[in-house]
Amino acid sequence: MSAGFPPDLFAGRRYAVLGLGRNGLPVVRALVGMGATVQAWDDGEAARSALAGEPGVTLADFHSMAGFDALVLSPGIPHHFPAPHPVAMMAREIGITILSDADLLFEAVRASGSRARFAGITGTNGKSTTTALLAHLLTTAGIPNAAGGNLGPASLALPLLGDDGVYVLEMSSYMLERIDTLRFDAACLLNLSPDHLDRHGDMDGYVRAKLEIFARQTSADLAVIGLDDAATRAVAAAGTTAELVTISGHAPGTLAAALAHAPALPGAHNAQNALAATAMARHFGVSEAQIAAGIASFPGLPHRQRLVATIDGIAFVNDSKATNADAASRALGCYDRLIWIAGGIAKSGGIEELAPLFGRIPLALLIGRDAPELAGTLARHSVEHRIVDTLERAVPEALDAARRLDAPVVLLSPACASFDQFASFEARGQRFAELAHQLEAAR
Repeated sequence: MSAGFPPDLFAGRRYAVLGLGRNGLPVVRALVGMGATVQAWDDGEAARSALAGEPGVTLADFHSMAGFDALVLSPGIPHHFPAPHPVAMMAREIGITILSDADLLFEAVRASGSRARFAGITGTNGKSTTTALLAHLLTTAGIPNAAGGNLGPASLALPLLGDDGVYVLEMSSYMLERIDTLRFDAACLLNLSPDHLDRHGDMDGYVRAKLEIFARQTSADLAVIGLDDAATRAVAAAGTTAELVTISGHAPGTLAAALAHAPALPGAHNAQNALAATAMARHFGVSEAQIAAGIASFPGLPHRQRLVATIDGIAFVNDSKATNADAASRALGCYDRLIWIAGGIAKSGGIEELAPLFGRIPLALLIGRDAPELAGTLARHSVEHRIVDTLERAVPEALDAARRLDAPVVLLSPACASFDQFASFEARGQRFAELAHQLEAAR
């Protein structure tokens, strides 16, 4: 959990950790492994039971923040908007710092004497692919690296790297609003569209959180900013302290040839992701030949435009990670004609912004809670659609429709969150793949 870090690194320190899920549990174990004492709590009994009896950990609800060095909140627990959690309020009232575990990783690495470098990737969409691609490029070049954060392992669960290593961290807005000392040698802001506004108050608050990716950078560092939306163009125009590289997926330049041989990176949005990863890889010393080889061999990520079955020449593509309209637009734009499966819990603005792409859709099949809302938008634009409620109905109906309407692609790109019917977008994508495989096996 704290592989390679000195066991007395945080000796004498006392941390509060609230929330013991995918992030909080490994953070507690890492802190204890570095010599800290930890008081931890989660309202769920099952979550608490995972730590029962572990040395160095006190399981108790918080009635005071006095005596703690910092509070680590799981990313989903608010400390500001829409209303601060009571424990966060107690911490703020007496000046206890509320941290992301990414900040603690940075502190632990430096306290261990390592000069390992840090890359941070954020944006509304594309950050997971860019994070995984940068780590892949570094690995291809033989540069030690560890990737995590919002993608994969919690930041503080990553191992200690030497001076030649690179930490590649996907940073959500929830994490970025809680960094205090972390400085990224290379930082990337891919794009910005309305998301998590309930958490950040409004779009301005969301953008402010995202801009923390560039906090504390110097002229020796790298800032990579996308130019494919108005909000990031404004950020780029304002300039940065670090060396600035701007990127557009509509102008892949010298990467065009490599992308033509990269099946896991289709579309302009993935061209932007590849340009961002390439700029950061160059900053860390990866050669052009190594970059080209890494792009060609990148396997892609599950649930991001992943081909899961082919039936009678019809491709079934799982893009369940598209939990908002902007993300769905990136997949829709890759295919000239498709049967679209969408729905779930709609984000602010619904799917209205996808109207320019509706001409590619001879039929949309709608699932989940907000299917009627999506149906209303499609009806206003004269798009044929049916509310089918579940993936179990949508997948076989999509195959029939694809045959009848001569559509070579069935695309699950929901433009909605999954939590009305599934535990996660991963569970939704997995179910889509299972249903497609069943149809494929039946053939």
